[in-house]
Amino acid sequence: MRSPHDIIIKPVITEKSMNDMAEGKYTFVVDKRANKTEIKNAIEQIFGVKVKKVNTMNMKGKVKRMGIHVGRRPNWKKAIVTLTSDSKGIEFFEGMI
Repeated sequence: MRSPHDIIIKPVITEKSMNDMAEGKYTFVVDKRANKTEIKNAIEQIFGVKVKKVNTMNMKGKVKRMGIHVGRRPNWKKAIVTLTSDSKGIEFFEGMI
């Protein structure tokens, strides 16, 4: 069994994800093999909040060039976690809103 810190890799810090925080939605990069139930349990264990819903997306890596050499960034999985209305929010993000 994987630990919660192996499932949740890092938060996504973008303008859109910051605006979604006002609605109780938090965005994370997660392990590609993780399912919604594992993501929900990991968020609840790490941050001590109640999760209402988890939406996941598989993101394709971008094609990048350097001169004549063409490469590709790795594919990754994104999870948007919606908290219940009685949850206080994730303290990791509190100073960013």
